Amino acid sequence: MASLMPLGRRFGALSAFLFGFFSIFLYDAVTHFGSWTWIAGLTYGAIGALSVLYFKNVKTSALSFALFAALATIVYDIITGVLFAPMFHQTMATALVLQIPFTLLHLAGNIGFALTLSPILHHWFFAEKTIKTTRSVTRTVFAK
Repeated sequence: MASLMPLGRRFGALSAFLFGFFSIFLYDAVTHFGSWTWIAGLTYGAIGALSVLYFKNVKTSALSFALFAALATIVYDIITGVLFAPMFHQTMATALVLQIPFTLLHLAGNIGFALTLSPILHHWFFAEKTIKTTRSVTRTVFAK
């Protein structure tokens, strides 16, 4: 989440969606691929794309990164941990109760990284030297 928000702000909704989707997909492909991979990947990709819309209307700051991370984490955990619980032979009520401690830890990590790492990555992505380097690499790759 901490890298998804500034990446989406810099490179757009498609890049943010692909980064979110493939971060889940590739991790699960190496560890344990399953039906949840599609749910989690598509949800995380959608959150990446939505982050672009959010930051078009909100000034970027550590606080705005933290707020988006908190809201997105809750949405992600409700979708992936509660709404799809019946698919894994669990009731939504049980999943909701069991999801609470995980979501609290998930929030702590995502908010912490959003407050610290996201502003650093945002600054790096928007630094003039980085933009020039990205443009020259793009021109070099597509010129060949």
